[in-house]
Amino acid sequence: MRYFFEVKVIMKIKKYNRENAVEYAKLWAYKRNPKYYNFDSVGGDCTSFVSQCLYAGGAIMNYSQNGWYYKNGYNKSPSWSGVEFLYQFLINNKNIGPFGSKSTYYEVEKGDLIQLSFDGENFSHSLIIVDVELQYNYRYIYVATHTDDSYYRELSTYHFKDIRYIKIDGIKTL
Repeated sequence: MRYFFEVKVIMKIKKYNRENAVEYAKLWAYKRNPKYYNFDSVGGDCTSFVSQCLYAGGAIMNYSQNGWYYKNGYNKSPSWSGVEFLYQFLINNKNIGPFGSKSTYYEVEKGDLIQLSFDGENFSHSLIIVDVELQYNYRYIYVATHTDDSYYRELSTYHFKDIRYIKIDGIKTL
């Protein structure tokens, strides 16, 4: 006779530390943290940099098959350094680690993410928002990124065909 038990795991949600994520972005925007592989020569370092910022903001690595983690440059999840993979992980994450939701220009804040498509078909660049200012009823969004290293760059200076905003809603823990 076989018995089957359903185990229900209750996730807790921890607050994402936006200030720590932005401080990390400020510290490492123009240089590379030696703890992490530099992906510039193999497609770009922007999404790895954004993942590092998320991790600095308190995110917990998810070592599952479709998770989000980094051990070294050869042992990491596709979502750690791949634009589309990070988006899919954050939007669909039902397990431990950071999670987010689709957002808008008017809802995002410091520590949230932006991804750009330069050809209108494929998203190929990840950025972290480091500040949002309201001046004369206009929102100025400032970002940091790697590959085209920038810190406190105004979003409107990019030339892109499509954009998506990702609100980081929190971090799931056990």
